[in-house]
Amino acid sequence: MDFRIEARSWLESHLAQTPAPAPRTWERDLGRAGWIGIGWPGADGESYGNRRATLTQQVVWAEEYARSGAPARMGHIGENLLAPTLITYGTEEQKQHHLPPVARGETLWCQGYSEPGAGSDLAGVRTAAVPDGAGGYAVTGQKIWTSLALDADWCFVLARTDPGSTRHHGLSFLLVEMDQPGRIEVRPIRQLTGTSEFNEVFLDGARAAEVVGGEGNGWQVAMGLLALERGVSTLAQQIGFARELDQVVAAAVASGAAGDPVIRARLVRQWAELDTMRRHALRTLGSTGDPGAPSVAKLLWGGWHQRLGELAVQVAGEAGAVGPEPWSERRPYELDDAQHLFLFSRADTIYGGSDEIQRNIIAERVLGLPREPR
Repeated sequence: MDFRIEARSWLESHLAQTPAPAPRTWERDLGRAGWIGIGWPGADGESYGNRRATLTQQVVWAEEYARSGAPARMGHIGENLLAPTLITYGTEEQKQHHLPPVARGETLWCQGYSEPGAGSDLAGVRTAAVPDGAGGYAVTGQKIWTSLALDADWCFVLARTDPGSTRHHGLSFLLVEMDQPGRIEVRPIRQLTGTSEFNEVFLDGARAAEVVGGEGNGWQVAMGLLALERGVSTLAQQIGFARELDQVVAAAVASGAAGDPVIRARLVRQWAELDTMRRHALRTLGSTGDPGAPSVAKLLWGGWHQRLGELAVQVAGEAGAVGPEPWSERRPYELDDAQHLFLFSRADTIYGGSDEIQRNIIAERVLGLPREPR
């Protein structure tokens, strides 16, 4: 069967289920069908529980998933960030231990990078890890803006294992199990949207049994992982963006706002910029050795999505300031799609590396400009 037809057929049949499966059940459904971790390289192609797939087939699956309107993935951090990092830097024992549960949709991961006072500046990490006398580390510190931490089973944590080190020296990439009562506390962060996708994570002597890439090599591993955030998933993300743009265009036509030449020009520009981003993503897909490509991609889509949110509420006009349902004690915070897009996209130029950080990377690593004074 043609790969695209197979992917589309599976998604259509499973999305037609009533009621819709719970998020963790959906992850396990994907895993049982072999749709998690497709294309992961391995010694025999099947060693980590995934199916073989070319880069083109990976793109096809990501596009079909986004186009189908399937639910947001809870396992994407483990699949798209942790797994490729282990494949590149991990030991065979670590791969065999952690990758099959991710491929089966059984284990969820979160990313312990950002910290209060450091934010996107990963070299400013202060979370400390010291040997615990049992072959692992005791980790103490605080992480912030940690997506899905409330549901995660494991967290990969960037911590300072050399107490006398500064900046990017002396960091290690540690694997920490989240179920450690009294040692790990997760506090949801209520956002502008009223939801809490981001969290604070407090570590108080939390045990980390494993280090990836060797002690003190965390900066290299972390930088390799950040480059992975701008891969195949970028194309799927852009299909989601296209669906949101279609909704804004339809709203503009329905309300008559499309008759305003200023709004019409903005709609056309959003379309043209999205097409440019797609072409850029296709051009750089699978390429290596370009230190500026991930930062350019992040700058492009972060600003684009934020401008789309602004346009969505402009198209809505006065209705953009009114909630879709009357507020009550039971339903105190209702937003329509345009309002949610506007408010959530305010974070797009901050999370995943702020625009300022991305511009510094381009300036220093691509243009060869002097480093920013610190």
